[in-house]
Amino acid sequence: MTGNPPDFDMMQQDGQLLDAIDRQIVVATQAGLPLVAAPYDALAGQLGLDVEDVLARVAAMQERGVIRRIAAVPNHYALGYTENGMSVWDVSDARISELGQQVGALQYVSHCYQRPRHLPLWSYNLFAMVHGRSREDVETKVTAIAGLLGEHCRGHEVLYSKRILKKTGLRIKG
Repeated sequence: MTGNPPDFDMMQQDGQLLDAIDRQIVVATQAGLPLVAAPYDALAGQLGLDVEDVLARVAAMQERGVIRRIAAVPNHYALGYTENGMSVWDVSDARISELGQQVGALQYVSHCYQRPRHLPLWSYNLFAMVHGRSREDVETKVTAIAGLLGEHCRGHEVLYSKRILKKTGLRIKG
């Protein structure tokens, strides 16, 4: 026998299985939560579910890694932050988790993550996006990061954006 039973509506994504309801939640929220005072209540109403069930399912998908995070994605340009610098850092692999958490917790760092080195051409393994109203503003913030990293920083660069790139992740069809 091939295929799935008619009521076995599962979708494989990143090695995780989504049942039909989880998939509905992902499809309904992938472009953003409703901009209302109680977004999960509105989502539950839209899907015909109890809000407690929606919250439990979202938490379970986060725990499984299907949903990595829920966050606002501001348009930095519209807010006056027209300079965007990806700061790249060469720090000890043994300390990168600790140092990355410290850098990522800074108010002016929108995202921070580890990437593999590509020696001998690319020694940087810690990336932190910094937004500013001017290049000088970004440089001041990068200098502060360098101070935070101190002796653990063996070098860094700042790569400035030249244009706005598409700011969406993977989308699945409804």
